[in-house]
Amino acid sequence: MYGNVFLSWLKARYKLLVLPAVVSAIYIALFCLYCPLLEAIGYTTLLALISTVAISLFDCLSFVRRHRILKRLVDEEFSLDLLPDPGSLIESDYQKLLMRLDRDKKTLLSNSDTAMRDLEDYFTIWAHQIKTPISAMHLLLQSQEISENDLSAELFKIEQYVETVLSYVRLGSGINDFVIRKYDLDAILRQAVRKFSRIFILKKIRFNYSPPDLQVHTDEKWLQFVFEQLLSNALKYTKAGTISIYSTNNSVIIEDTGIGIAQEDLPRVFDKGYTGYNGREDKKATGIGLYLCREIIKKLGHTIAIESEVGVGTKVIIGFDTAGLAVE
Repeated sequence: MYGNVFLSWLKARYKLLVLPAVVSAIYIALFCLYCPLLEAIGYTTLLALISTVAISLFDCLSFVRRHRILKRLVDEEFSLDLLPDPGSLIESDYQKLLMRLDRDKKTLLSNSDTAMRDLEDYFTIWAHQIKTPISAMHLLLQSQEISENDLSAELFKIEQYVETVLSYVRLGSGINDFVIRKYDLDAILRQAVRKFSRIFILKKIRFNYSPPDLQVHTDEKWLQFVFEQLLSNALKYTKAGTISIYSTNNSVIIEDTGIGIAQEDLPRVFDKGYTGYNGREDKKATGIGLYLCREIIKKLGHTIAIESEVGVGTKVIIGFDTAGLAVE
């Protein structure tokens, strides 16, 4: 092992060893030309050799010591605090680079841990959430008279929960599967509304629809998901009354006459995991739906805002300013 360390030291320091040897050779040659005294030449050569060996030995021992410290750091748990003091400006620069990499690594690990905890928390709530329609379906199947409408309604809830969790995972993975093209907004809205037609009928909710005359650059799949989330919320919190969809000034508005949102909750309704008063009343709420809507709308280059009043209803405004989006 020491032989390998010594060879490594020679490889790292050979330039510094050659330099004094060359200088000594030049000095001896000049001395021989102008002062041909063999004893003086011998003493000078010996002193130069002893000085070179002493300095080299000291440097080699320092090299070995630093190697041992670094090897111990490799074999044991790594900590930048245990690094030896830098012996040169270059070593100092390398240590600064290592410290920066270590900070970046800790930041990545912290973000990863936070994301994993958020995912675990969400799946815990989601598991309880999806158990409700499953239990309801079991009860319906055990009853004497099976209602196809009730079964369909519970199955629809399960489908919505599954679509939400898949979108949550896909959006959080960082995979960009957005395909931006020019679409007729009316066609996307009609697809979203069609999925909820049975729920409108079962809940006896009136539906007013004014087709928007808008062509927008967007991703059809993701924008439809946003509309479905907003319609799902509107139906969930509207026990009776009307849900309306209409457009104005390059915006689409989804308005309901439901229970509304408290003013103190409005600034945080798009925060991840925030449920507000309505969510606290609904023990199975995850606080993910509106967060996903905001993140998707932001990535699509659109805007989203909410106006609401308790006991009056809620209005969600989606603005379509698609300037700057690349069309694929």
